[in-house]
Amino acid sequence: MNIPEGLFYTKEHEWVRIESDMATVGITDHAQSSLGDITFVQLPAAGADIQRSSAIATVESVKAASDVYAPLSGEVVRVNEDIVVNPEIVNQSPYEKGWFVVMKVKGLFEKQGLLAPHEYKKYLDELSE
Repeated sequence: MNIPEGLFYTKEHEWVRIESDMATVGITDHAQSSLGDITFVQLPAAGADIQRSSAIATVESVKAASDVYAPLSGEVVRVNEDIVVNPEIVNQSPYEKGWFVVMKVKGLFEKQGLLAPHEYKKYLDELSE
């Protein structure tokens, strides 16, 4: 399972890359693998005000539909239209090309609730026991 360093993770299987007050959000390799072939992605509009833990996107696959939750609060400044047109990008490249949104973060203090890569790996190991 691919768990890149330099990112933070949630127990709902989202990842977030924080650069200054901007955060790029996507779903983890574990999430895309569990969902199977992704066939549809619905994203919020740019400018949307997002609260931490609220649903920010919907992903549908041949297996299931699932919500994607915001790891931090903020304003959506950019969405990845490429994954709306070609949702399979999320399966092929969840950490690089398959990102969902870029947000301007309201409060970096929320980062404290996120998991470091080694903590996320430990969490996945516990799930599989």
